Amino acid sequence: MPQTITEKIIAAHAGVEEVKPGQLVEVKVDLALANDITAPLAIEVFRSAGVKHVHDPDRIVLVMDHFVPNKDIKSAEMVQMVRRFAGEQGLKNFYDLDRLGVEHALLPEEGLVIPGDLVIGADSHTCTYGALGAMATGMGSTDLAGIFLTGRTWLKVPAAMKFVYHGRLPRWVGGKDLILLTIGDIGVDGALYRAMEFSGPAIENLSMDGRLTMANMAIEAGAKNGIIAPDEVARGYVAGRSEREPVFFQSDQGAAYIEVREYEVGDLEPQVARPHSPQNVVGVSQLKDVTVDQAVIGSCTNGRMDDLRLAAEVLAGRRIKRGLRLIILPATGKIYGQALKEGLLETFLSAGAVIGPPTCGPCLGGHMGVLAPGERAVATTNRNFVGRMGHPASEVYLANPAVAAASALAGRIIGPDDL
Repeated sequence: MPQTITEKIIAAHAGVEEVKPGQLVEVKVDLALANDITAPLAIEVFRSAGVKHVHDPDRIVLVMDHFVPNKDIKSAEMVQMVRRFAGEQGLKNFYDLDRLGVEHALLPEEGLVIPGDLVIGADSHTCTYGALGAMATGMGSTDLAGIFLTGRTWLKVPAAMKFVYHGRLPRWVGGKDLILLTIGDIGVDGALYRAMEFSGPAIENLSMDGRLTMANMAIEAGAKNGIIAPDEVARGYVAGRSEREPVFFQSDQGAAYIEVREYEVGDLEPQVARPHSPQNVVGVSQLKDVTVDQAVIGSCTNGRMDDLRLAAEVLAGRRIKRGLRLIILPATGKIYGQALKEGLLETFLSAGAVIGPPTCGPCLGGHMGVLAPGERAVATTNRNFVGRMGHPASEVYLANPAVAAASALAGRIIGPDDL
């Protein structure tokens, strides 16, 4: 029976020839991931089982990124707990301040996830790794504790939806705009427990940074996972990053999809999701005089090098509007260092931006950019629910880095071409 790429990866990890949508299977997990918010509960559940050692310390990754650098005593205690657990268990893949990075940018960069992997994370945006051709999805902390114990978990095989993007993307338009267009089309529950498979000429010409952005936001459409079949872009990205051998699965001709949607994107303008939902999407030209108090460029969605270069191109030689706050958070230490080497940080500082360390920070309303009542932000993050970035009476508009940078200059939401 013809299989989709997601079905093939699940079948391989279940040790069977094929699987079908809706089938419950037990699978071997290549990598289990948690952060400073989700790891403590997983650790507590693990310890309550009375087992002294995790099944395989090399297959567990703990990344301190949400409230790090620690914002208060409680967050410091949570990180302390995880740090001690990592030491007790001999976890080499424990990422603290000395190797700081936002988890979903850090793991691909470090070569911890490769094509063909099955990855489970106690974070909903674990689906990011589908950009590499991996089956990656989020689960709860208690589920993750079970993986700490056994190295295995169960899955219900998702049915697949295929999204095909035709045309060459215009300037200032990238992966963020493609995924916002898609979520705006199908809604936040339009792919509920489905595998979203992204394909077509526009995807083939998309950089790995752009692909990671797309897969990252599959969860915002309710998907179990987002995935892109690995090609030469993926092969080039993973080459030399890992000692493990990648497996390049492809969907079969004639594989079953419950729906196929096609988009012509050659004339697509930058897309913006208005409050308070990622599906409330319009083209940037449709927004008139929406003033903003803050712009945020970063996060696991858009804090990579392509994103920072795009923002710097818009900001170069200009100054942000007086009274507005522009916060830029490179997603990993390596990205921070590369941005420094390329002179991007100098561009940001000259424009009036504040540059912070790699952290999730303001994305979840945690710290380093929390909004007060009545304030409005444009952000390259992934969610804009009520209170997501701070006070329930604040608002968040989601956009790509070029739009966020242009809006910081104008003090209102505009596209770069309107400067």
